[in-house]
Amino acid sequence: MTLRHFQIFISVCDEQGMTQAARQLHISQPSISQAVKELEEHYQVRLFERLGKKLFLTPAGQELLHYARHIISLSDQTEKTLRSFSLAAPIRLGATLSIGESIFIDIITRLKKAMPEQEVYSHVHNTAALEDALLRDELDAALVEGSITSAYLTQIPFLEDELVFIIAPDQLPPAGFTMEQLADLPFILREKGSGTRNLFEHVMNQHHLQCHVTGSYNNTESIRQAVAAGLGISAISSRLVAKELQDGKLASFTIPGITFRRSFRIVYHKNKYLTAGLKTFIDLCKSYI
Repeated sequence: MTLRHFQIFISVCDEQGMTQAARQLHISQPSISQAVKELEEHYQVRLFERLGKKLFLTPAGQELLHYARHIISLSDQTEKTLRSFSLAAPIRLGATLSIGESIFIDIITRLKKAMPEQEVYSHVHNTAALEDALLRDELDAALVEGSITSAYLTQIPFLEDELVFIIAPDQLPPAGFTMEQLADLPFILREKGSGTRNLFEHVMNQHHLQCHVTGSYNNTESIRQAVAAGLGISAISSRLVAKELQDGKLASFTIPGITFRRSFRIVYHKNKYLTAGLKTFIDLCKSYI
């Protein structure tokens, strides 16, 4: 027997007829009759006496009605309790530094607006650390731009991004730099394990270029300040230096043939149960502009 059988039976009793129950449940009368017949055959009792055009509950029917109401009530309570628990349990979200400093807070704000009761725990770290946290079930989902190696993680691209070379404005020569000159320039980069560092090194290796690293920082603000002070150059997400470039605190330059394009991706374990909160978070990321 299913909850549907009990719901139909209760409706027939409350509406005092199969025609009225069919109208109330928006299903056909034959479906109502079939459900009642299946109940009677299953329990091997007669639930209704059919006298003329009216239905009267038998003693067995009255007993079943008591239990059916209790079963449906428990089902409703279970639904409400577990849905409430789903909202009460925090969503554990991670993001890499580049995403954390650009769009992560905006997405979380949109999530809180869509689901005010949903608690959110957020964590910002590099790609390697986030991948490990997802595999250990310490995070439910993460937004990354670096390479994910585990086959146990699902990856969904949702936004394009690009790194740009940045330099102090007074250190940029009028003609810019050539590819060969890059090897002589001091670079200030993100730490090992970050998606930005991995992408930079991958592209440089593709062009057989070795760069001179004079600084390795785990936060973007330090990189911006160091470059603005003339301590070196860097390659960083264009989203993170848009204001500084506009204000003239930093300058950017290009090298023909070198580009650093990547996708921001939503990552979660392939066996992760997607709660309503997680589904909303993923949808917000996919629709982010």
